[in-house]
Amino acid sequence: MTDCPICNSPAHAVEELYDDRFGHPGRYSIRQCDRCGHCFVEKPFTSEELARLYTSHYQRSHFELSDFTPVKKAGGFIGWLNGENQAAYCWVPRDVRVLDVGCGVGETLAYHASRGCRAYGLEVDENVKHIADSLGLTIAIGTLESNPFEPDFFDVITMDQVVEHVSEPVSTLKEAFKILKPGGRVILSTPNSRGWGRTVFGRRWINWHTPYHLNIFSKKSMRTAVENAGFEVEKILSLTSANWLYFQLIHVVLYPAQGIPSVYWSKERPWKFWELWMRRGIKILHLLKMTHAVTRFWDLLGAGDNMVILLRKK
Repeated sequence: MTDCPICNSPAHAVEELYDDRFGHPGRYSIRQCDRCGHCFVEKPFTSEELARLYTSHYQRSHFELSDFTPVKKAGGFIGWLNGENQAAYCWVPRDVRVLDVGCGVGETLAYHASRGCRAYGLEVDENVKHIADSLGLTIAIGTLESNPFEPDFFDVITMDQVVEHVSEPVSTLKEAFKILKPGGRVILSTPNSRGWGRTVFGRRWINWHTPYHLNIFSKKSMRTAVENAGFEVEKILSLTSANWLYFQLIHVVLYPAQGIPSVYWSKERPWKFWELWMRRGIKILHLLKMTHAVTRFWDLLGAGDNMVILLRKK
């Protein structure tokens, strides 16, 4: 039996899944801890294998610079209804030195810079390098374990939908601890293994995202992981974007067979007529704010699909 990577308790098999987005070959056993509810891929990839996987399958190699747009934060009722505060960058104050781990093409870095921050990015996908060079963004290619930053360097570190991608999350969090100033904050966002979506959608739950997501945290396993890394937990919030449910419904309807890339996620073939109509029907539900109402309901109950975790370095 394989033990939980977070609390070392026994874990049992719950799913046998494949890549339902990009068609990467193979099936992967998902286990769940009997004690803390943590879910994980039984035989995770190494950091090098993951980097090759993202470079090959994620779509940034085709990114056009004309498509680059800094992220924007919506406030008020509309921002709340959309669930916009589910993103880690929304919690970063002005005029700080911030590192965004897993920054993608750097839209958050441009947002932080516009607010007086000294913004740095870290990304494993080598496709991002030419984008960063062209836009004048400070993005290092690599992982926290191979990062070039000095100890006690950052005021804030964000990891937005990142910690679920790493094979050894506690070790990764310890590396973040080293380069964070005393009193500094880490802001995480990550799927919730005990959210309502997993129960309702089962093996077609969008956040399994096998084999790219290696660890799916519960609130209990997240608290254990960050405290083992030396952090103090300030808050664990249930905050989920309404877009997630929109994507989830499309994912369920257009779920591909093993080894076949999804038409929605990979865009490797034209859409069929019936697929377009199904997507349009789901889009109508989204425009009518039905996905928003459902998402806000489950977040208010504390059982949303996404967690935002605010940490402080003691």
